[in-house]
Amino acid sequence: MPRPRFLDPTQRGLSQLGQEILPVLYRHRLLTAGQLTQLLRPAATSTRYIRRQLEVLHDRGLVDASVRRSSRAGELLWYTTALGCEVVESGGELAPRAYRMTEDAAASQLQEHTLAVNEVGLAFVQHARRLGDECGPLDWDPEVAHRLRDGDSRLGDEAFLVPDAVLRYIHTAPTGDGGRQRMLLTFFCEIDRTTMSIARLAAKLHAYARYVRYIPQPVLGRGRPKAGGYRQEAWRARYPSFPRILLVLDGASQGQLAKRTDDLRALVAADARLQPTATELKAGITTFKQLQQHGPFAPIVTPVVGDPEPTDVLLRPSATAASAA
Repeated sequence: MPRPRFLDPTQRGLSQLGQEILPVLYRHRLLTAGQLTQLLRPAATSTRYIRRQLEVLHDRGLVDASVRRSSRAGELLWYTTALGCEVVESGGELAPRAYRMTEDAAASQLQEHTLAVNEVGLAFVQHARRLGDECGPLDWDPEVAHRLRDGDSRLGDEAFLVPDAVLRYIHTAPTGDGGRQRMLLTFFCEIDRTTMSIARLAAKLHAYARYVRYIPQPVLGRGRPKAGGYRQEAWRARYPSFPRILLVLDGASQGQLAKRTDDLRALVAADARLQPTATELKAGITTFKQLQQHGPFAPIVTPVVGDPEPTDVLLRPSATAASAA
């Protein structure tokens, strides 16, 4: 059977909103109608129009839905089908991703974690709107792989660092001469809904510590390293400065999350392997509730290393932040 001819969305008679929905679903894998409404039509008072557009996309075979496992009301979680992915990729506006959401994956236990990652991205988007900053529906990427070890890629976690999301944010701040400066901030976001052990969270910090100093080595035949090698860390080819690391906790009471924060800090403080790079990592812990209520530039972040007092220094743009000209 010949493959179907994938047409541009405008040739399929989609509305402007329908065309906006497709790439957002493609990038973020799984979203509710409510999340899509807040991202794309924040002034709307209901999800009715978004749901109508999703039905049109569904009728054309571009999106599908799975029932949310935790919802008694049968809330639907939407994702792009294989055909929808082809349409987005053929547009050339987004880099193709190897991962595609499937019916089985959409119905799996990963639902809540995927939605939580998108809730964090949505919190940044909402506060950017209030502050006049820039962070839009496509400004975070889930699970971007970063190599941190030479050799066999089959080593999995040993060979790659995979943050839950890489988020980009452009902040406009006043300068001393009365002007304004645009600064690009990049975040490695990790979301824990109290489902990971403290040891596993610390292991993630170990991966970041390896990545901040990882210098890839070119290889000759049979995997032998080439003499000389490269002279700079791998992250410098992707980022103007090493991204801030933001651990966002959720899924328990504020008191329990505060204890979890203390436990992680104590484990890191006792870990001699992390100390040499601790000062190079701008890493902190907050809760989703604080991020959602107070925004990314409030004193809501507890540093992973050092003074336990919550601060805004991890999120605040510094004087040396890269210009986003």
